[in-house]
Amino acid sequence: KALVYRGPEKIGLEDVPVPRIIEPDDAIVKVTTSTICGTDIHIWHGGMPEVEPGRIIGHEFVGEVVEVGPAVRNAKVGDKVAVSCVTQCGECFYCVRGIYSHCTTGSWIFGYMIDGCQAEY
Repeated sequence: KALVYRGPEKIGLEDVPVPRIIEPDDAIVKVTTSTICGTDIHIWHGGMPEVEPGRIIGHEFVGEVVEVGPAVRNAKVGDKVAVSCVTQCGECFYCVRGIYSHCTTGSWIFGYMIDGCQAEY
């Protein structure tokens, strides 16, 4: 189940498919706690028109790793994780220094450009 945006002031709890590993470096995380922030409220009110109906909202969560792809080396099943809502390239000036929030090509995408965390997984 997940909270799915269907348009301004239309968000509902819906059945969604359980995610599966697609890429070798994918990991699946069972959400144990998530929060609602001001951005989610803006989305609900229709204040972020880039968010398309059908999008699972949410971008702040913690959980437990339940499956990893064969290329994943820094997490294992059973690990408790906090997941960043900001993506990073891992290669730019800032990323190689561990300052991921300043990545020159990264951005906030969970619950905005890709499905978010107000879900079971």
